[in-house]
Amino acid sequence: MIPLSFAQQRLWFLYQLNGPSATYNVPTVLRLQGKVDESALHAAVADLVARHESLRTIFSDTDETPQQLVLSPDAACPILHVQEVSENAFSEVLADATGYCFKLDREIPLRTWLFHLGDDQHVLLLLCHHIASDGWSWAPLARDLAVAYEARCQGMPPAWSPLPVQYADYTLWQRELLGNESDPDSLMAKQLSYWQQALAGLPEQLALPTDKPRPAVSSFRGESLAFQFDASLHQGLAALAREGQASLFMVLQAALSALFTRMGAGTDIPLGSPIAGRTDEALDDLVGFFTNTLVLRTDTSGNPSFRELLARVRAANLAAYAHQDLPFERLVEVLNPARSMAHHPLFQVMLVLQNNARAKFELQGLTVLSAESIEDAAIFDLSFELREQRSHDGKPQGLTGRIEYATDLFDRATVQQLAARLQRVLAAVAADPAQPIGA
Repeated sequence: MIPLSFAQQRLWFLYQLNGPSATYNVPTVLRLQGKVDESALHAAVADLVARHESLRTIFSDTDETPQQLVLSPDAACPILHVQEVSENAFSEVLADATGYCFKLDREIPLRTWLFHLGDDQHVLLLLCHHIASDGWSWAPLARDLAVAYEARCQGMPPAWSPLPVQYADYTLWQRELLGNESDPDSLMAKQLSYWQQALAGLPEQLALPTDKPRPAVSSFRGESLAFQFDASLHQGLAALAREGQASLFMVLQAALSALFTRMGAGTDIPLGSPIAGRTDEALDDLVGFFTNTLVLRTDTSGNPSFRELLARVRAANLAAYAHQDLPFERLVEVLNPARSMAHHPLFQVMLVLQNNARAKFELQGLTVLSAESIEDAAIFDLSFELREQRSHDGKPQGLTGRIEYATDLFDRATVQQLAARLQRVLAAVAADPAQPIGA
């Protein structure tokens, strides 16, 4: 029997609680120009599923113990859904496809569509459930799909090196590494003890002002707002990080926490932050759900200077990173916060500074006009995602970002104002980190 990983356990719990849902769908949309070899593309998708066991795994709770059931490549039988559609009708058709609800106990967690829009214009939709993938996964997935498609266009199977391990190996290794919680010398017990102390007295909910009252049950409906910070601000923030022997992420976390305090959220600011969870290079080329989530707690009390707040954030984060192996799912179970269908447990705002490689989708004989992930589900109240732009010599060239927000709670105009306020806070602290955060 192959147990679920700890990350998968939470999604499986939510799946059983809520039933099939599109909330944890991860869609990537490729706009293509040229002649598509449909049979080669179908075969390439099958090759992809054969290569990565995570993409041909279904889930079962036989004997009330959740487990992974890895199907054979033939039994997985991935299908490329091909459809002619007009440009005018495409948005509705795409929304319908991305809203597909996977039945995780009876079908593989990957579906693909090829939409023909006419005149050598096509859209390839890759829809994966989060239980089988994470943000890092898209780079190896894109690379493997490109290799397989090129080979199949030439009538050959892909000649790639075998993967050193599969996701099931990681699942078993993770449990062996963490050990038994009842053993006080185990990694699980030691890290659990740390987090119980670090998060003692954590506020149940971050009290941000909202435009609408929080519903009793979240709809998970969301939208996103893009923004960018220029090279000058990026350079100032990078210099501030160097001065404080901190990371750019820590600067962003401190600034966002200071802004939330100014907005009336109090002085105890918990933010969620994902970490890759791929602690061995053998895992780098796998498609799978490895991401763990840390709860990073910022103390803004006493109206400190930004420089002092950054030092607090640095110390707290370094301690958290030293205890990053404890699965978030187990932490929630042990801390046992008041269960709510209205908000995410332990934190409601996520902060991400992306540093994983961008997925490069290249398909032989085709021009990839665009490649984008579409996410219209808001798991958190707010999610801030930023990525650095740097020149070839590493010089800061600006930050691009987006805020994903729950439309149950926020109007778009409010989120636009929030992005503008964050930009002003960052500019102010870069110019004068000695000023108090309440100034």
